Amino acid sequence: MSRVSVEYKDHIAHVTLTRGEKMNALDDAMFNAILSAGQEVAASDARAVVLSGQGGNFCAGLDMASLAKYANNNPSEWLMTRSHGDANDLQELALTWRRVPVPVICAIEGVAYGGGLQIALGADIRIAHPDSKLAVLEMKWGIIPDMGAMYMLPHLVGSDVIRLLTYTARPVGAQQAADWGLVTKLSDDPLTEATAIAEDIASKSPSGIRAAKRVIDFAESHSRAETLMEESVEQVELIGKPDQMEVIAAQMQGRKPVFK
Repeated sequence: MSRVSVEYKDHIAHVTLTRGEKMNALDDAMFNAILSAGQEVAASDARAVVLSGQGGNFCAGLDMASLAKYANNNPSEWLMTRSHGDANDLQELALTWRRVPVPVICAIEGVAYGGGLQIALGADIRIAHPDSKLAVLEMKWGIIPDMGAMYMLPHLVGSDVIRLLTYTARPVGAQQAADWGLVTKLSDDPLTEATAIAEDIASKSPSGIRAAKRVIDFAESHSRAETLMEESVEQVELIGKPDQMEVIAAQMQGRKPVFK
């Protein structure tokens, strides 16, 4: 059974987790489908991505059958193997959205727990329903978050917040998550809001948007001097090039740009 759908409309890739009857919980089929979707979208000419879950929830995390299976299946072998550059298969479920070269906007309804929250953290922007709940749930099962959260969370929230979320495994409401910086903003209709943001992004210079994502990612792990140089390197490749010239022409002529 399909676990993820990918549809393209108006230069936007709509990626939907489709195991709604199970709160989009993660099993082997879902793992493979998410990785496949990320790779497909990365190779496409989409200008933005909307990531969401079917059935009123984003993702409840690892399902219990999968948790038991992995506990009894030589975890050192599959956790220690770097199958995707610097990441293992589980970590790539979240990091694949960082590797997608265009912005990813995640719409969160219902719950984003455990692995589900970590997948959402891989997005550039998170829009949450006011009634949604988020949790770093792994300590409930005696383990730590291991899908890239410890890389991504320090760029979003303070160390004390990371420790509170991780040590207690307590779900937090969307408003608290927004106050901490765990989500970007709240909306009564996260999917519509995420799509509107994606449409706005898709109307901008495709090369400019991709360059902006690269520089932001670069800045999160490099020094000031390296980042300043990277800004200049990327800007040289934008100024006077077709996308930028079309932006200027459209502004001068009072029309929407048309990118080739």
